[in-house]
Amino acid sequence: MPVINIDDLTDKDKALMELNQKKLEVKLERWLTSKCCEEVKDYIQAREEEDTLVKGISEEKNPFKEKGGCVIC
Repeated sequence: MPVINIDDLTDKDKALMELNQKKLEVKLERWLTSKCCEEVKDYIQAREEEDTLVKGISEEKNPFKEKGGCVIC
């Protein structure tokens, strides 16, 4: 897909692009925010046990753990 430089387009071309975008957006199915929030919350809670940001990384699987200490005398 070629890259379009908006500055090179005429006002008519810009208006046509905007019209086509609006036609696409009108066809989208709309959901209530409350329904979406509930689904996102349920999705997160269902996968909470395997989420490393919530649970953390176990020491044996952590690739960034310290291999050994260094003592400076």
